Amino acid sequence: MLRPRLNPPTDIFPPNPWAIEAVRYVRELVQDFTGQAETMFALSNGYLGIRGIIDEGTPVREAGTYLNGFYEHRPISYGERAYGFPTVGQSILNCPDGTVMSLSVDDEPFILVEAEILSYRRSLDFRTGTLNRDVVWMTAAGKRLRLRTVRLVSLAHRHLAALEYELTAENAEAEVVIASELRNDQPLAADTSDPRLAEGFVGPVLHPTGSRAEALRAILSYRTASSGLALGCGMDHVVTADCPVATKAACDDDLARILFRATLAPGQTIRIHKYLSYHYSGDTAPEPIRSQVAWTLDRAVETGFASIRARQHADVDRFWQRADVQVDAGDASNVRLQQAIRWNLFQLMQASERAEGHGIPARGLTGRTYEGHYFWDTEIYVLPFLIFTNPPMARSLLKVRYDMLDSARDRARELRHRGAMFPWRTINGREASAYYAAGTAQYHINADIAFALRQYVEVSGDVDFLHRYGAEILVETARLWCDLGFFSDRMGGRFCIHGVTGPDEYTAIVNNNCYTNLMARENMRYAAEVVRMLERDDPESFANLLRRTGLDPDEPEAWNQAAERMYLPYDERLKVHPQDDAFLDLERWDFANTPEDHYPLLLHYHPLNLYRSQVIKQADMVLAMFLLSEHFTTEEKRRNFEYYDPLTTHDSSLSVCIQSIVANEIGLREKAIHYFYFALAMDLSDIGGNMMHGAHIAAIGGTWLALVYGFAGLRDTRGRISFRPCLPATWNRMSFTLRIRGRVLRVELDHVAATYRLIEGEDLTLWHAEDCVRLSSAAPSATRAIRPPPGGGHEPGS
Repeated sequence: MLRPRLNPPTDIFPPNPWAIEAVRYVRELVQDFTGQAETMFALSNGYLGIRGIIDEGTPVREAGTYLNGFYEHRPISYGERAYGFPTVGQSILNCPDGTVMSLSVDDEPFILVEAEILSYRRSLDFRTGTLNRDVVWMTAAGKRLRLRTVRLVSLAHRHLAALEYELTAENAEAEVVIASELRNDQPLAADTSDPRLAEGFVGPVLHPTGSRAEALRAILSYRTASSGLALGCGMDHVVTADCPVATKAACDDDLARILFRATLAPGQTIRIHKYLSYHYSGDTAPEPIRSQVAWTLDRAVETGFASIRARQHADVDRFWQRADVQVDAGDASNVRLQQAIRWNLFQLMQASERAEGHGIPARGLTGRTYEGHYFWDTEIYVLPFLIFTNPPMARSLLKVRYDMLDSARDRARELRHRGAMFPWRTINGREASAYYAAGTAQYHINADIAFALRQYVEVSGDVDFLHRYGAEILVETARLWCDLGFFSDRMGGRFCIHGVTGPDEYTAIVNNNCYTNLMARENMRYAAEVVRMLERDDPESFANLLRRTGLDPDEPEAWNQAAERMYLPYDERLKVHPQDDAFLDLERWDFANTPEDHYPLLLHYHPLNLYRSQVIKQADMVLAMFLLSEHFTTEEKRRNFEYYDPLTTHDSSLSVCIQSIVANEIGLREKAIHYFYFALAMDLSDIGGNMMHGAHIAAIGGTWLALVYGFAGLRDTRGRISFRPCLPATWNRMSFTLRIRGRVLRVELDHVAATYRLIEGEDLTLWHAEDCVRLSSAAPSATRAIRPPPGGGHEPGS
């Protein structure tokens, strides 16, 4: 059920371990690859994102400039309403586009698909954090021109993007006009049957609140009608040339344009540095927001493009020092493998580096699919990467969940629950999911957040966050589980949770989803543990917790009782854990007679067809066995995996990375590497056929999980750091860096030994298999032999 779509030809997109490059321009491929390239070459810093449209603005599939958390409300329409259905959603907005630099030569427009291209190269450079283009073409009159551009979205200044535009007349005099634009074009409402795509808006979305223009600068401001957010955006320019340049500015509510006119003699060049600034706020009047834009532009002009570019290079270099994963496959495919790994890691940096105060949208800021919403994807698939490579950002993302806690309490009350119910999908903390069966019913998001919170605290050592914010989240989420579930007489007094949906969205509204019950149990146990710890060790924090939550003294014991008596489905005949109470009673999906073009199934079958069958969209029990590995024996993992793997379509991009980790753990090495390569290529090979709509950020996080938790065998249960490495047979070496409680650990692996190096910080204790390894300043390095992997049994088919 895993099927690559359009794979970019290697003669156009060659292997390069530090860049994604297009080295030829092929008109015949424009229609197929334009949208995919716009995602592939997108730039972002986690706050501001710009899709990789070309500088002329055409051809274009889906232009996009996005600000994390900048949204408009939209009404949610239902054919039939019911109590508790959300009525208002949120949708990220397309901000005015400032990337366009249209060009005319001798009054003829330069249009890439029509021009006679002599040479072409476009490159997303992972080392410098820039998008570069170099194109040489010949006009119909035989004039040869060269255009070089460099684009970046600053990591140092999250409100800033910058562009260098350099045009040279090579062999003849040319009259050129360059139009630099800042244009407000909102996408129209989409007519689509794909529920994953963003909703469009009918009518104006950004309402002008004024503009100002002087010299080479223009600033526009807007306000959204319903969400009440104020937006300011602007552009400024610095021009240098080997000849005189005339300029002309025009500005209205939705379009600002600066024209540059020059006559270039052979060998002469005009160079324009363009700076873009975006700010938004919920309570800022138009003039102050325009002033903030102006201050960002002032600083950019004073700093200069060369310095901004150098700072970008330094910031990206620091990212690679803490986050690079180096793999040596020892053959011709190694460069392509390293290229794909680094593109994935680069996307994680772009999605998170300056996202402070916000969540991470499902597609980052590379597209509007899923409307810029935050899901559980962040906590389970992305946060582990940040916990081990960028702990401050992991903390920020968890703080965003804390800031949503009051809204989660409101939602719980609306659903007639105690505690808090975090939204399935949201931007502002309010539930925006219109389909409750696959949205609101996924109560496991509460436990996912609690799980990530625990992982962060135990790996980072940030107990202050736990005391100030985390404990309150734990109390309210544990309360919900205790209220939602009940002690069932029919189940021998076990604690049951009914009417929920687990991670597998092809099975909905079930009783005792095993993943949900397992995670809820951990949530309640940890909440009770933390409350008792605060009461014993930090009376001041405990008093604050009582004040904020009204905690009853008996509640922690009630959570413990529910956790200890939690019902976990188990089938004695098959010796597997049923995904839920009824799953094994369902008829198996008829995979043999399902047409290849009917995947993903959700686009071709009514949900009821799926709910009545044993068919799985993504890892559910397998995910539970990864996250809570210590609760399953190796034999239980093998039996469960062999039962569920053939039923899994992997219609979700979140599936294959987890299958890879567990397959590796139980000794299914070929299947592990097979699934890993699909996870790695999810976007670059466009396996889902929808890369044009944005990068799959959580699946990309899952790629890191498959490398570090899978092949390196990392586990961090209860903060105990352990490794059980087993590299793929075709790889020679792998190395990476982790941050653990203020220490920096370098891990280097091959098939014979694992070397652990303490690069920074005080003593660190870890485990290599069952061997305790102690690193210190006196003995900062240790090497341990890697034992041969277990036999692992047969390789089940998929």
